[in-house]
Amino acid sequence: MNVASSGIVKTEPATSGGVVAAGVYVDGRRVANIAIDEASSWRSKPGHVVWIGLHDPDMSLLSRVQRQFELHDLAIEDADHAHQRPKIEQYGDALFIVARTAQLDGDSIAFGETHLFVGEGYIVSVRHGASTSYKSVRERCESCPRALARGEDYILYAILDFIVDNYSPVLETIQEEVEAMEAQVLASAMTQAQIERLYLLRRDLLRLRNAVGPLVEVCRRLEHDNLPMVRSTMQPLFRDVTDHVRTVQERIDSLREVLAFAFEASLLVGQAQETAVSKKLASWLAIIAVPTAIAGIYGMNFKHMPELEWQYGYFSVIGTILLVCAALFWRFRRVGWL
Repeated sequence: MNVASSGIVKTEPATSGGVVAAGVYVDGRRVANIAIDEASSWRSKPGHVVWIGLHDPDMSLLSRVQRQFELHDLAIEDADHAHQRPKIEQYGDALFIVARTAQLDGDSIAFGETHLFVGEGYIVSVRHGASTSYKSVRERCESCPRALARGEDYILYAILDFIVDNYSPVLETIQEEVEAMEAQVLASAMTQAQIERLYLLRRDLLRLRNAVGPLVEVCRRLEHDNLPMVRSTMQPLFRDVTDHVRTVQERIDSLREVLAFAFEASLLVGQAQETAVSKKLASWLAIIAVPTAIAGIYGMNFKHMPELEWQYGYFSVIGTILLVCAALFWRFRRVGWL
């Protein structure tokens, strides 16, 4: 059923073969759900914006999208290979943006990618790997037609803001674990399992920082550069995203420093415990050495030795041993070795 721009919504679903959603918007309201092969005719109509969401598409689907919007070959090649650094590239009057996504997968961070094509009358998002669905972004935008009516750059802002906001739950979970680890490290030396976990956390945070860091430059360019499809009225919103990204980056750096301090503190606690044990061992060895030495001397079977014939010799030797050992014990106890 064909639809004019009168507000009637086309009923044909478009969620097969990697297509999550494909719709046309006029004045911030969805007027049609479309098939991929119809996108070109819709985006050419004045005031119409085509918003397509793809998830792990194959090359044949990307090629169909490319033909509809005349996307650059290099951008399509990048979108097909989900191993890109966050970046922004301009191809004529269109933009190609890469952002990294992150979410917790058990005890580790799983990373994904989102590729965004933005041009006159269209925006296409391509998700790869671990990523939260952008259904909530679409619903939030559709709930506010006045904001969505701003056009493609507002949808771009909404998606980037959603990606950055999803870093926070990951960091909050890690921060809780780091704080628990920090509180425990002063009580006792870390076990081997805890040290391994600390290393894995630092590694994941480093990977997250590498994913977040380049996104600062992407948002900065959207905020300051005179890029096509980004109006000056939208730059304050991209500035807000830039601030959020920098905040995330600072939190990551802070957590990595805390983990480094925790590891160093654990080493210091372990060394202090080893030193305390060594002092105790040295103290008892010194005390034991006194009777051992005296007994060794008087254990020599020489006929002519002093005090051998003295009737109080035994008691004198025992008393000397006890006196010296008691003095050593008192001295070591006073200096904190025992």
